[in-house]
Formats: sequence, structure tokens, C-alpha cells
Amino acid sequence: LSILGLEFLVNILVVVGWILVTGTFILCGVFLLLHNVVGDTCVSMDEWVAHPTEHTALDDIIPCVEPATANETLTRTKEVTSQLVNLVNQVLSNVSNRNFPPAATPFYYNQSGPLIPTLCNPFGPNLSKRTCARGEVTLDNATQVFRSFECQTRTVSGTEVCTTVGRLTPRIFGQMAAGLNVSLGLYQYGPFLVQLQDCTFVRDTFSNISQNYCPGLERYSRERRHRAYNKAHRGDKPA
Repeated sequence: LSILGLEFLVNILVVVGWILVTGTFILCGVFLLLHNVVGDTCVSMDEWVAHPTEHTALDDIIPCVEPATANETLTRTKEVTSQLVNLVNQVLSNVSNRNFPPAATPFYYNQSGPLIPTLCNPFGPNLSKRTCARGEVTLDNATQVFRSFECQTRTVSGTEVCTTVGRLTPRIFGQMAAGLNVSLGLYQYGPFLVQLQDCTFVRDTFSNISQNYCPGLERYSRERRHRAYNKAHRGDKPA
């Protein structure tokens, strides 16, 4: 191209060549960086999963509690759930499902109509799992069921009084719905939170990542070193 007088094409090729070389170095550096980071991360996860009680590189960023403490947390969540359910049922049995005379203020608010079914307590007296009895409402649909017993109200002497058929004023229903949401959240997510506390969830996740997503070459080479180490200790010559 120089002989033909096309020096501008030579300059273009030189510039393109340097761009390609520079891009190659940058991509190689990024690849090595990511490869080393992924490799170190996989090694750290393997060490932490294999030796959860020893001091490893992930101990400072993944604080775990002892299983006894985690189980105590689960017990407390069950207790709170059971107590909230019992409290709702007491209000239903002693206030909402009773027909008080008008003089029995504040328990009287003109409640009427069909009785509200009681709430199913998922735990027994010893906090063991309990099967719901016939007619009891489960936590997951209690809010929808109780809403159908809500009445329209008007204020009389500072007190809400039902003006339509129903056994729950909007204020009482709102308080029950708040307690039901807390109970349902503790019941559904209490075990998962305990798994986060004792790192069971993190350990299972790390094991899955290490087995299925870590670089295959590193995993297979580690297996080969493990077999060679075992053969050497058995007196065989390692391959």
C-alpha cells in the first residue's frame, strides 16, 4: 500500500491494529480478574460450607447464630402467633358474637347477624402443629372471611354503632386485620427467618452454587488432587 501511495490506508490499519491489541489486553485483564474473583469466591464458599464453625474468610460478613438460639427464636415466633390468634378468638367469643343490651357500652355496638367463625390456631398448647377443627377459619383467608361480617356504622355519643347487619365495626375489623397480618407473617416466614439466622439457607445456597455454577475446571482439578492425596496415603503412586 505504501508503494502504491496509499499511506492513509496504512495509517488506518496501524490504528486499527493498536485498537485490537489494546482491546485484547483489556479483555484478557478483565477475564483474569473475574476468573480469580470467581475462583476465590468459590474456594471461600467451599471452606465456609465444609467448616462452618471454624474461622474462614466469610465469617466477618455472614454472622451466624447457634442452632439453640435460632430454635429459641422459632419458639418465640410460634408463641406470638398462638397468642395473637387466642386474642382474636377472645374478642370474637366475648364481644363480637354476643348480643349485648344497649346499656352494656362499650361492648354493645348493635352487633347482629350470623356468628363469626373462630380463628384456627396452627399450634397446640405445647406449640406442636395442630389440625384445624371443622368450621375454623385459617390464617391465610381469615381477613377475607371476617370482612364479610363488617357492618356500616354511625357515631352515637362518641361510639361507633352498626347501622346494618354485621358484628365487626370498621375499627374493630382494622385492628383484627393488623393482628392477622402479623400472625400470618410469623407463621409463614418464621421458619425461613430461622434458616437465615443459623445460616442454613445460606449454606444450602452456597452448596448449590459451588456444585452447579463454579468453574468446572477448578472443581474437577480439586477432585483429582483429592484422589491423588488419598492414593498417596494408601501407599499407591498418585496418577
